[in-house]
Amino acid sequence: MTDNADTVVLYEELAFQDVLPVLWRPAPGPPGPETLASLSERNLQILQTCEALTDQGWVELEDNSPLATELQRLDRKLTLLLELVGQILTTNRPRPAPVAVCFNAHGAAWRAAGPAPAVGTAGILEIYLHECVAQPLRFPSTVATATAAGDIKVRFLPLEDALAALIAKAAFRRHRRQIAGRLGPQRAP
Repeated sequence: MTDNADTVVLYEELAFQDVLPVLWRPAPGPPGPETLASLSERNLQILQTCEALTDQGWVELEDNSPLATELQRLDRKLTLLLELVGQILTTNRPRPAPVAVCFNAHGAAWRAAGPAPAVGTAGILEIYLHECVAQPLRFPSTVATATAAGDIKVRFLPLEDALAALIAKAAFRRHRRQIAGRLGPQRAP
């Protein structure tokens, strides 16, 4: 994993980085084709849901128009409602402790709180991407590297093209927002 000030790269591609609940579940081997297809479909749905929840695209309206005021009011109410739902989900369905994680369509890297799995171990990596989405992303993986300090790097089994593209899009958007956040205050007069 390369971590420059502006760019996180994993397996030679841009990676999505955040502090998220992550869980490694060892498995006896890779899942069968039906399970892989089901996991892929569910991961695609989760990513699409998270994209909709974090979409910040606004149609520009006149600032003083009643429609703009009403849309902003409704947006604030929906945001509050989603935050409350997320709190309820977290309370009723505890998640693993959040850790720094980065991932892309090829794999993931994070530091485990407990003992690291052995290199070559098969399993399912679960990443809880958004507090308002109950289900985690689930990636069938194999441990590529593991250190005594708990740094783990896994390779995902090959993903379907649509899922890989959506992960790449999410990584790019996150990267773009991080750069804009760093440059924003410098541009202000």
